[in-house]
Amino acid sequence: MARTRHDPVSTTIQRDERPGAAEDPSGPLLKSISPKRRDQRTPSQAVGAFFRRALLSENFILYLTIIFFVVASIFFTTLSAPRNITNQLLNMWPLLAIAIGQTFVLILGGIDLSQGATMAITSTIGGLVMSTALDASTYDKSPLWGTLISESGGILGQDPNGWAVAVVVMLLLGLLIGWLNGTMITRFNLAPFMVTLVSSTIFAAFALWLTQSRNVANLPEPFLLLGNGDIISIFLGPKLNPDIARRDVLPLITYPALISLGLAVLAHFLLTRTSFGRQMYSVGTNRRASTISGVPSQRVIIMVYMFSGFCAAVASILYSARLGIGQPSLGSGNILLDVIGAAVIGGTSLFGGKGTVKGTLFGVAFFVLLLNILNAMQLSPFIIDAVKGGIILIAALLDITRTRILNRGA
Repeated sequence: MARTRHDPVSTTIQRDERPGAAEDPSGPLLKSISPKRRDQRTPSQAVGAFFRRALLSENFILYLTIIFFVVASIFFTTLSAPRNITNQLLNMWPLLAIAIGQTFVLILGGIDLSQGATMAITSTIGGLVMSTALDASTYDKSPLWGTLISESGGILGQDPNGWAVAVVVMLLLGLLIGWLNGTMITRFNLAPFMVTLVSSTIFAAFALWLTQSRNVANLPEPFLLLGNGDIISIFLGPKLNPDIARRDVLPLITYPALISLGLAVLAHFLLTRTSFGRQMYSVGTNRRASTISGVPSQRVIIMVYMFSGFCAAVASILYSARLGIGQPSLGSGNILLDVIGAAVIGGTSLFGGKGTVKGTLFGVAFFVLLLNILNAMQLSPFIIDAVKGGIILIAALLDITRTRILNRGA
């Protein structure tokens, strides 16, 4: 049988000798198979692609916050005033601290309703042990009167460094409450919603019982700096009244900012640079599959709830130091709505397996700005709560939309 001879000349691509053809390195063959150019898209397709990229961007909430701030500042000029920005930042840092802990729990697919009660009990006990003086007519009904507290204050009130020990006690108490929640959830296989709801009721009532619903005053001055102290400040200049020589001070770097941002950096490192973070996402995506794969699911859940209690204690320290009192009602009201709303707006999924600290930071900034705008509009508290609930619902719908777009693209 004769072998067919391969002619190499027949497989070569003839060079286009037309003028200017040699200047195109792609050649006529590559031009014939090149994909459709982007400039051939219709304007509606280009706009749709732009919004799709913006929606899927990790910085979507940051862009939205900046737009809201710029637009709202046109109608409410007080929003951009330095003093208002300072106050909003002071409101933002404690909320960020507690929202970081809630983000960890939501990534697991759980929820922590006891954060508010953890703030209340840690603020109360911390205030009682570090107070420098207590009124007998006010606190003599407390079960701690005559043992841990007296007219000379708390057991650590007369110690110059007693406030630091009290801060450690508050943090340890937050870890203990988180450990109790996590242990009940894992050991008895109870629903996180039920466990944290019960612990919230118990510890909130316990905080009110310890002080008979009284706030604890006379906290040490070094402790108060944790909520209001600034490290670097600038002078805004003299007031409009020339007879007053005192200058207004605008803090640039504050202790609350350093504490909350330091906690955020630690949380971000845990999520993105450690095996513990990978285990969290795995448990939140599919707990049973993670356990079969060798992930210590129970230990991860307990540690996450401990971290949530720790974050709640940090927020309690910042709030108590800013208010100057130990408050047994701290954390009551709608603070959980704000915390969960900020986390969800930042991209944390209520179904578990998804969430970032950076997104929570952006969500907290957006939520604080939203509350500032609503208050500037002088709306009633009922309308404000309704708007916050609607925003959280929209954020949940956006999360579902983002997931569908990603799955469709995959």
